[in-house]
Amino acid sequence: MLSPDVLAGHVERISTVGWTVVESAIEPELIASLIEDLNETEERLKAVPANNVFEGYSTLRVYNLLARSEIWQQVPVHANVLPIVEQVLDAGCLISSLSSIRIQPGEKQQPLHADDQLIPVARPHEPFVCNSMWALTDFTEENGATRLVSGSHLLDSAPDFGSDYETVPAEMESGSVLIWNGSLWHGGGANSTKKDRVGIAMNYCAGFLRQQENQQLGIPREVAATFSPLLQRLAGYGIYNGLMGHINKSDPKFLLKNPTKLGSGPMVWDAIG
Repeated sequence: MLSPDVLAGHVERISTVGWTVVESAIEPELIASLIEDLNETEERLKAVPANNVFEGYSTLRVYNLLARSEIWQQVPVHANVLPIVEQVLDAGCLISSLSSIRIQPGEKQQPLHADDQLIPVARPHEPFVCNSMWALTDFTEENGATRLVSGSHLLDSAPDFGSDYETVPAEMESGSVLIWNGSLWHGGGANSTKKDRVGIAMNYCAGFLRQQENQQLGIPREVAATFSPLLQRLAGYGIYNGLMGHINKSDPKFLLKNPTKLGSGPMVWDAIG
């Protein structure tokens, strides 16, 4: 659990520099379990590179991890990560996507980009997206540590795709977590070593924004019903500011309790009186 001072420090760094690293954030036992499950999932799915310049020619990715195995339910709600994200966005934030990124030997640098650059809003702007990268293995400049352009979240444009910019590598040990403002320019690094660089992209967005992965359709309802109330809300089974996401004036979380009956719930109009 982060102390108030440590939490405030990370939030301030994201505000000013655009990113921060929470060192030794994740328990070694959880990291080991995630690695084991990811290895099994990649083998089961016969994961192969997407073979495009953005996702990589020597990079394995698995999307929609919450639908794959119960172990992934611990990732979005982790107490050393979520409180920082909630401070950058707000307590009504949502899971945007949860995926793995295994950068294999020989992979080239990913083009720099901003995770919110497809949102048609003038830049700079208040944070709509706050993303994190969990280091399941050590991240080094040589094996593909995420490259960052500090302060770029305050600029009035996204990077020109494919252009070169001065970057710093987010080097960190296994179990650490990189968290950044979604407007920050960044990209995966090149892997010139003989070992994989394995990370988990745990991405969040504001509650009023459409999620990158469709959580409600991508995760079977019977699986979502096993989630904790907090994880259900993060996946989108909730309403934002008493309005957004409702079904006939009802919180969609009731569908997980009884698929044939919606429950009642207070809406913004009820609060007005």
